[in-house]
Amino acid sequence: MRILLIEDEKRMAQALCEILRLEKYEVDHYQSGLDGFAALQSNIYDIVILDVMLPGMNGYEIAKQARGKGITTPILMLTAKAELDDKVTGLDSGADDYLTKPFMTKELLARLRALGRRRLGTTDGILSFGDITLDTGTLMLSCAGNGQSVRLSEKEYHILEYLIANGGQVLTREQLAVKIWGYESDAEYNNVEVYMSFTRKKLAFVQAKTEIKAVRGIGYELRCDDV
Repeated sequence: MRILLIEDEKRMAQALCEILRLEKYEVDHYQSGLDGFAALQSNIYDIVILDVMLPGMNGYEIAKQARGKGITTPILMLTAKAELDDKVTGLDSGADDYLTKPFMTKELLARLRALGRRRLGTTDGILSFGDITLDTGTLMLSCAGNGQSVRLSEKEYHILEYLIANGGQVLTREQLAVKIWGYESDAEYNNVEVYMSFTRKKLAFVQAKTEIKAVRGIGYELRCDDV
């Protein structure tokens, strides 16, 4: 799961990035409201952690303009403002949740998990497509037809999660590269090919009928024609 953090306090941002990466989240951080909003429009993020007081463009404006553009990415507003009117303004601007500084790490992570489940349309952390299921907590891939299961690596999991979330749609190699490795990564398209091969082998291992189909000259699609 890729998180966009828009926070201008350097120490806070560094601490959050460290916490989130330890929890196996992919994180991109921007200090400027304008830069963060530009990144948000790429539509590669699963959740946004958004501060209110930002240079260039405040959090309320970012949330409001994002929703106006049809961006549905869940937003967790993170701020030192604790007054009820501030919370109402944030939620009315388009935020999905609101957490006041200082906060406990456990609460932050719990709220992120809840937003993640809501985004994926699951209440129990299990994603399904065709004859496969994917446990978002343990990274276990299972085949419903025979009970076979195998644990995915982090990159394999992120690839399959993204494909399931967009089941039936063709994802380009560029979309996959940016989604899984991010804009700042030096990863090239051959990384996509390599990890796609690994993920296909895991699907074959559990003897799933669900397949990752290559669409010539474009990218990949998750498909299950036999179920």
